Amino acid sequence: GAKVIVTPKAGKGTGMVEKAKELSEKHGWFLCHQFETEANWKFHYDTTGPEICNDLKSIGSDLDYYVTGYGTGGTFHGTGKYIKEKSPETKIILAEPGAANLIGSGIKTDRNDDGSPAGSHPAFAAHPIQGWTPDFIPLVLEQGLGLQDEMVEIPDGAGVETSQALARNEGILTGISGGATMWAAIETAKKAPEGSVIVAMLPDTGERYLSTPLFASIDADMNGEELDIARSTPSWILDP
Repeated sequence: GAKVIVTPKAGKGTGMVEKAKELSEKHGWFLCHQFETEANWKFHYDTTGPEICNDLKSIGSDLDYYVTGYGTGGTFHGTGKYIKEKSPETKIILAEPGAANLIGSGIKTDRNDDGSPAGSHPAFAAHPIQGWTPDFIPLVLEQGLGLQDEMVEIPDGAGVETSQALARNEGILTGISGGATMWAAIETAKKAPEGSVIVAMLPDTGERYLSTPLFASIDADMNGEELDIARSTPSWILDP
């Protein structure tokens, strides 16, 4: 029964937030304020962080690196805060698109009184990692900055390519953001000491991306090679 209200591309993420606020005020609806509320990061502090640390403890393993990107910043902030308290030596790697290196720019987001963005960030440019890095630095993210030990910029196309490689080679069907996180984890592994333990979460399934560039190279109909296979035996051949 949910209704999906789509805002114009020109408004970017700030337009989406502004429209949601307008609609909530007009109709008396509840506005989550997921980019500003402390409940966001605190949930991950209470759940995601302990889950990671407890699972590693159960197998007698330390955590050397935790790698993540950001959307609202809740996972990074809450999970990172818990991990740093329990394992101060763990290095936290925070990734963002190279085309939209908002944190890397060093420029803060202007805010309204409620913490929401007052305008689009000057370092933002369109990028293909859906769910990551809106055109502002969320307050939830900003309040957690300093937990990270290193920033990694994701090149254009790396998220899609890595996601496709995970499906093809590992049987893991994740989204574009999952591919971007794994790319950052692989780059981290290249520099990490041998035997390091690296945690990177891939929280989204590729099934949500069927109409995106992730699957743009896959035709709905059989290609020539597939038709040749179908024709290699006599029965039930679906010719175009």
